[in-house]
Amino acid sequence: MKNHNKGFTLLELIISITLIGIIVVILAGAMRVSSRSIASGEKKIEYLDRMRATINFIDSQIQSQIPLTYEEDGENKYYFKGERELLQFSTNYSIWGGEKGYVIATYWVQTNSNGKQDLYVSETIVGTGLKRETKLTEGMDSIYFEYFDKDPTEERGTWVDNWDDDTSIPEKIL
Repeated sequence: MKNHNKGFTLLELIISITLIGIIVVILAGAMRVSSRSIASGEKKIEYLDRMRATINFIDSQIQSQIPLTYEEDGENKYYFKGERELLQFSTNYSIWGGEKGYVIATYWVQTNSNGKQDLYVSETIVGTGLKRETKLTEGMDSIYFEYFDKDPTEERGTWVDNWDDDTSIPEKIL
């Protein structure tokens, strides 16, 4: 009589289960890596979108700058103030969008506890004193403003860190 076995041996089952376990561990690791990669990519996209929007807001406000003056000690002075870590000017473009009239936009850089720099903005509506502020960016290595100074009689100008002239505004802001 012939004895035909129609099943698997114990050794074959152990090898099969071990191989399936190894494949599952490899697939789980790959899924975890891809999930982290997707999350990292989405975080980077969100950061870049925020930076693009911030730069667009600042650019739009600077392009809409109005050389508005106020009187102090009998002398007309511009609302413009330019320092390496502070920029203030008058504009008719509000980043909150719903404000009517002129606003004084003030951007300033503040170093946080990690030694990184954050950029803030505030807007004050001229004549009302109503003020709003928010943090635009955080954790930047370096943020600063520069101003293009060119005398009308000179052919070339220079970039300066501070704008000290109360009677004029710079041609360009970087």
